[in-house]
Amino acid sequence: MTLAIFDLDETLIAEDSDHAWGEYVAENGLVNAAEHKRNNDKFYAQYKAGELDIDEYLRFACSVLAQHSLKDLYAHRARFITTCIEPLILNAARDLVEAHRTRGHNLMVITSTIEFVTRPIVDLFDISTLIAPMPELIDDRYTGAIVGVPSFGAGKVTRLMDWLGESDDTLEGAYFYSDSHNDLPLLRLVDNPVAVDPDPTLRQEAEEKAWSVISLR
Repeated sequence: MTLAIFDLDETLIAEDSDHAWGEYVAENGLVNAAEHKRNNDKFYAQYKAGELDIDEYLRFACSVLAQHSLKDLYAHRARFITTCIEPLILNAARDLVEAHRTRGHNLMVITSTIEFVTRPIVDLFDISTLIAPMPELIDDRYTGAIVGVPSFGAGKVTRLMDWLGESDDTLEGAYFYSDSHNDLPLLRLVDNPVAVDPDPTLRQEAEEKAWSVISLR
């Protein structure tokens, strides 16, 4: 079955859910607001520039989870999805996902944003397979650590190959949609790379290699 793989942030949704969650927790008293916003913006700028230390960033992203109970976190997450994320879902992105579903393709989202944030977003697209950094959960409490390889940059390829090793799927004919040059390792691997409203670095490579370039905006 052909794989249709999607990046999430600024591909299927109009903004970055990771950065948006950081703003939400700061504005709603889950963290020290000024410090968290400052670091949230710093890491987002590093991501855009291709300079992100993913391990340092994930320690930051998971730190808020370790400070609160699951009950409180789930309540805030539900509110975040309703108020901050649902307005960001792109109608053209829904149509694209459904077009692949109609063709019988196996749908997957692979993202560098933690699973706690992204699982309910991916559910809105009715996509069951999600590869994302997995926060460690012990005795119903997040520890602040990540389990396994983060799905960022070349890590997306590592995580996808691990997933393929446990499935009947292959990369033959696979599609991958992304907006970001950080995803070039995986875009270069698939048969059908698609640049979606790409950043300048990705656009340049897409044009040089005659990849498809589309807009979902």
